[in-house]
Amino acid sequence: MKKNAFYAQSGGVTSVINATAAALILETKKHKSKIGKVFAGKNGILGALREELIDTSKESLSAIKSLKNRPGGAFGSCRVKLKSLDENKKEYQRLVEVFKAHDIGYFFYNGGNDSADTAHKVSQISKKLGYPISCIAIPKTVDNDLAITDCCPGFGSAAKYIATSTLEASLDVASMSATSTKVFILEVMGRNAGWMAASSALARSKKNDAPHIILLPEVIFNQKKFLNRVKKIVELHGYCVVVSSEGVKNNKGKFLAESESKDAFGHVQLGGVAPYLGSLISNKLKLKNHWAVSDYLQRSARHIASKTDLLHAEAVGIHAVRYAIKGMNGVMPVIIRGKSPKYSWKIKPAPLSKIANVEKKLPKSFISKNGFDVTNKCIDYLKPLIVGEAYPKYRVGVPSVIELKLIEVRKKLTPWIS
Repeated sequence: MKKNAFYAQSGGVTSVINATAAALILETKKHKSKIGKVFAGKNGILGALREELIDTSKESLSAIKSLKNRPGGAFGSCRVKLKSLDENKKEYQRLVEVFKAHDIGYFFYNGGNDSADTAHKVSQISKKLGYPISCIAIPKTVDNDLAITDCCPGFGSAAKYIATSTLEASLDVASMSATSTKVFILEVMGRNAGWMAASSALARSKKNDAPHIILLPEVIFNQKKFLNRVKKIVELHGYCVVVSSEGVKNNKGKFLAESESKDAFGHVQLGGVAPYLGSLISNKLKLKNHWAVSDYLQRSARHIASKTDLLHAEAVGIHAVRYAIKGMNGVMPVIIRGKSPKYSWKIKPAPLSKIANVEKKLPKSFISKNGFDVTNKCIDYLKPLIVGEAYPKYRVGVPSVIELKLIEVRKKLTPWIS
C-alpha cells in the first residue's frame, strides 16, 4: 500500500546535507507505487510535532536538483532530542497522530549522533504504539564521529576546507614572520573527536610544512609541553601554525574553552580555545600571534566541497529510500571502505542500536607519540575523502541559490503544546 514519507534534517548542518535531500526526493519518484508525497519537516523533528510539513511536490524539479549545490539546511534544522518513550510518551503519541493524519509510513531522519538516537527511538513506535513505520536514519556530521560507517557525509568537505585554509593561512604567516606574526592558531570544530583538526595535516606537501602542532580532544593538554613546542618550532622555522579542536581538555577533564551555557542536547557550549591559546602564547612566550575560528565557515563551504563527499551524501539518500521500501526499520545506510590500496566504497545497512549514542574517536594508531600530530596511517585514511571538486553554479561571481517555495500542507490536528 502506498504511503507518504517524512524527511527531516537535524543538528548542525553541512555543505552537502541538501544533496542528500535532493537525492532522496528524486529517488522516491522512481518508486511511485510505494511512496506518495515526501513531506519535509520544518526545522527537523519539530516539523512533525508541530505538524509543519513542507510539501516537496510543490517544488519544481529544477529547484529540487539545485539542492545538490546548496549548503545549510534547506528545510530548517533543530537540536531537539526526544526523551525515551517511557519518559515522555506524549511526544511519540503526537508523532503517531501526525503520521496517521497525513498517511506517513516512512520516516527519514538526516543527522548525527543525537539524531541517530532520536531515529532509533522513533523506529520503535511500530512495536510499542502499534503504528507501522519504516524509520531510516541517514548519516550526516562534519564531526565524523558516527560508529560503523567509514566516514560521515559532510566531513570530507569540511576537511577539504580546513586543509585548504591551513595551507593558505600558513603561507600568509610565513611571508610576514620575519617582522610580524610568529604564531597563527586556527580553531576548528570537534567536541570529543579530533577528526576535523586531524584533517589540517593534509595541507602539508613536505615534512616541515604547517600545521606544526595539532591539538586533539583525545590528548590531554599539557601547557608546559605545548609552550616548549611552540618556542622550538618558531626557533627552527621562524613561525608556527597551530590547529586546535574546540574540545581540547586539561588534566582535570575540563574544556579549555568551556562556557556556562548548554545547547538543546545538553552539551556544554564551546568556542574560544584559539584566543585562550593566543593569550597563553602572548603572556608566556611574548610572541606576536593571530588566531581565527572557522566556526560555521568550515561546515557551510559548498564552494570548495569534496566531490567524494558529495557522492557519499547522495548515495546514503538513495539507499535510505531503497531500504525503506524493502520494509527495513531502525537502520542507517553506512559507507564501507574497500580493502584494496585504490580507494573504493559501497553502502550497506547497519542497525541503529549499534550506532546511536556511540562516539567514534581517533584511534591511537592515528595519533603521533608526542600527541601533537597525526600519523601517516591517519593521513592515508583522510586523503581520499577530500579528493575531487564539485563546484556549484555561479551567478555574478557568487554561488547561485534557488529559493524554495516551502509550501506547508494544511494542518488537520490541534496545535502541539510541548
